[in-house]
Amino acid sequence: MNGTHLKTRFAPSPTGLLHLGNVRTALFNYLLARAADGVFLLRIEDTDAARGHERFSEGLQEDLLWLGLAWDQGPQTGGPDGPYLQSQRGGVYARYFTLLEETAAAYRCFCTEHQLDAERRAQLAAGRPPRYSGRCRALTASEVRDRLAAGQPATLRFRVDAGSVVGFKDQVRGPQQFRTGDIGDFVIRRSDGTPSFFFSNAIDDAVMGVTLVVRGEDHLANTPRQILILRALSLPLPQYAHIAMVVGHDGSPLSKRTGSRSVQELREGGFLPLAIANYLARLGHSYDSNDFMPLDMLARAFSIARLHRAPSHFDETQLLHWQKEAVLHAPADELWRWMCSTTPAAGERIDNIVPSGLAEQFIEAVRENVMTPVDAYVWAGNLFAGSAYDGEAREVIVAAGAPFFTSALGCLQAGAGEFRDFSTSLGVATGARGRSLFMPLRAALTGAVHDARWPRVWPHGPGLDRIWNLLGPARVRRRLEEAARITGAG
Repeated sequence: MNGTHLKTRFAPSPTGLLHLGNVRTALFNYLLARAADGVFLLRIEDTDAARGHERFSEGLQEDLLWLGLAWDQGPQTGGPDGPYLQSQRGGVYARYFTLLEETAAAYRCFCTEHQLDAERRAQLAAGRPPRYSGRCRALTASEVRDRLAAGQPATLRFRVDAGSVVGFKDQVRGPQQFRTGDIGDFVIRRSDGTPSFFFSNAIDDAVMGVTLVVRGEDHLANTPRQILILRALSLPLPQYAHIAMVVGHDGSPLSKRTGSRSVQELREGGFLPLAIANYLARLGHSYDSNDFMPLDMLARAFSIARLHRAPSHFDETQLLHWQKEAVLHAPADELWRWMCSTTPAAGERIDNIVPSGLAEQFIEAVRENVMTPVDAYVWAGNLFAGSAYDGEAREVIVAAGAPFFTSALGCLQAGAGEFRDFSTSLGVATGARGRSLFMPLRAALTGAVHDARWPRVWPHGPGLDRIWNLLGPARVRRRLEEAARITGAG
């Protein structure tokens, strides 16, 4: 599976928004392909017309591109094995259905859902696993023609002879074996003519040249059926890697109830693409380094041998940790666009609040205290949209007293240019040190004593030296004068 021989794929069904569990599968396939200089393919499995929705197909493609997971072959991109929407591949499936019928590897089944349900109930009552009884296996060609002529609906079943074992080596879970007697004959084409998942998924992997199928362990039981189909058609078998599921805090499958969110919700919540990628790449996979990495570095260090077998627990705290890292590592221009992406209702755009020419300086001053674009908006308002002080900041200012801010204005008037020089002079003038010196200044200059939005991540606000330089002498003076007025000094 080295070099250009490796071809992975992500094959979602467009039945809803793209969620973290599915995104992780896409990411793993992308990283494996990039690590081996291989091909990453996107295929949309939309054969179930009653469930598929074009808007979900477009949405998941948009989500993947936003995350940076651009595919080499697939919708929009094209490639030699298209079309890449299963709804457009009916002709491909029809040829293989015909071949299976001609070789007696598949047969028409006229059993009604009522009959099948009665069989299942009887088998369960007898303590046997439910599987098809083979009622239609022995129908003659003339019987089949007569029933079809009479308009009876029929599925197409794949014939599975008992007494054999289907074995394969799973790249994550090791050797696997399944007895054919436990599988039974299964439907590969529904009565409406659409292919089952077992069939279309396996056929497309083979004819599109996919060499490694990485998917959730919930598909493990599907694999022997697909191997049987491909062997019957003399089509190439990919290798399989079934990854452990992502579960919520209570150990149940990850869902909205247990904290899962769609990519769209994460994007609207202000998460950065690389924050999600760095988190998910470590959710069920180990790296030697815990450093923040761009996608190409995540790919170079990604290995199928490092995938875990045990379920992975979704942890919101870890996702926030990587969001913090993404903000700290983002280029200034990218971060500014991100900061400008959200404007609270009836609010002014952040690029109209931060003075012209100060955007980059603002970014460097506050980036260590910003987790979402809303955070940046709040800091911009605090610093540039007037003197707004929260309750704790006012308490600190009042407690410092009028003499403190009278002295601060005097030191400013004396011409202390840098914050370090100013704070040193103020300390000498007032006798204040440590918290008693810097907390009143922080309250006056930033309007807040603590970072109330993310106290566990950043207990304090932006560095005062950076705020000092960002505000400039005139704004610093206005802030100190406002603090003095709060104390009654002015």
